[in-house]
Amino acid sequence: MLLPYDLRETDAPEKMVAQAAKELGGLDTLVLNAAQQITQPTIEGLTMEQVRDTFEVNIISMFATVQAALPHLPAGASIITTTSVQAFNPSGHLLDYAVTKAAIANFTVGLAKQLSKKGIRVNGVAPGPIWTALQLDEGQPKEKLPVFGQDSLMERAGQPVELAPVYVFLASNEASYVTAQIYGVTGGEAINL
Repeated sequence: MLLPYDLRETDAPEKMVAQAAKELGGLDTLVLNAAQQITQPTIEGLTMEQVRDTFEVNIISMFATVQAALPHLPAGASIITTTSVQAFNPSGHLLDYAVTKAAIANFTVGLAKQLSKKGIRVNGVAPGPIWTALQLDEGQPKEKLPVFGQDSLMERAGQPVELAPVYVFLASNEASYVTAQIYGVTGGEAINL
C-alpha cells in the first residue's frame, strides 16, 4: 500500500498514520525512514528554507508520526528510527542533514526510555554510505559520486538490501529484549552514542 505524503506539511503524519492503521487493521511496527539530504559545501550557502525543510522531514515529522501512531501501537510493538553514521561523524557538506541525524539518535534513546513502560521497543539503524536516491538527488557532490563509499573499510558503498535484515530483526520478536539501541550498518565505520 503506497501512501504518498509530503512530511513538510503539518497534518501529513497524522493523516498517513490514520490511513495506514485503517487499511492494515492496526499497527505493530513503525519504521521512521523519511529523509531529505542536500549537499551544501558552506554554511553561507545553506538557506534557512533548506534547513527548515530538512528538520521538518527528518526529525519533526518523527515526533508527529509517533504521537499519531501511539494510540494504535500495542504492548510488544516496535518503533525503528533511521539515523545515520552522519550523526557520529558528520560531513561538512551535509551540515543540516547530519545535525538532524544526531537529533534522531538522541530521540531514539529518549523515546525508548519513555515507551518502555508501555512495552514498546524503540531502536534505530545508522546506515553508512548506502546507494539510495538521496545520493543521486543532490545528496552528494557530483564529483564525489564515482568514489562514494570507497573510503569505508569494505571499500564500497552498501546497498539498501543490506540494511533490510537489521530492520526485520528489530521489528521481530527475536529482538524482544532489545531497546534504546542504535545498530550501525556502515561498512565498518564506528558509531558511538
